[in-house]
Amino acid sequence: MTRRLTPLNARQTSVVIADRLRERILDGTYAPGEQLSEANLAEQLAISRGPVREALQRLAQEGLLVSHRNRGVFVVELTPGDVAEIYTAREAIELAAARMVLDGNPALRGSAVSRLARIVATMPALIEAGDWRALAKRDLEFHATLVEAAGNSRLVRIYSTLAAESRICMVHLERAYHRPEALAEEHQHLVDVLETGTWEVLADAIRTHLSTAVDDLTTLMAERELAGQP
Repeated sequence: MTRRLTPLNARQTSVVIADRLRERILDGTYAPGEQLSEANLAEQLAISRGPVREALQRLAQEGLLVSHRNRGVFVVELTPGDVAEIYTAREAIELAAARMVLDGNPALRGSAVSRLARIVATMPALIEAGDWRALAKRDLEFHATLVEAAGNSRLVRIYSTLAAESRICMVHLERAYHRPEALAEEHQHLVDVLETGTWEVLADAIRTHLSTAVDDLTTLMAERELAGQP
């Protein structure tokens, strides 16, 4: 994986630059706590510092970067408390979205079930290969697809930030699953309940799935801290 950004060949906006930096933050190229230099980034991109500054400000507003006066801009570092907050907010949004899908148009519900099942079908190969970064991306794609299926643009917009923060934590921990062999099964259960279950069973399945994720992530974060890993 290359860390260096290739120069831009045409005039680009700060939005495009932010997109490129965001993906490198989310895939772990830039580690939590790492400083991003406006001057260095502008040099790599072969562009003036103004659009880079705007891109960094955009990512700071999204919560992916933090700015410290007289020190610079750094990739956000998440604590166990942050993880608990993120997943509490995710639970609220996913429950709302799932209820909309479950109670909505049967054809749209069926389409959502099909899309979610296709995502789950790709998980076993990633688990077998031990490709945790790709698995984390696919995991969050599943949940984002569920939210998108509700057809509420504001839920989607809010959820995108929470999903990004979740992915940062997952790729930073590399193996963010204590029971990776059960991951596909857990997600398939959510698909099955969405297709044929009741609201009570679906809500319980979502809550259990997300609370398990919080337990796994916070346990791994504690183990990493005890081991003295950054």
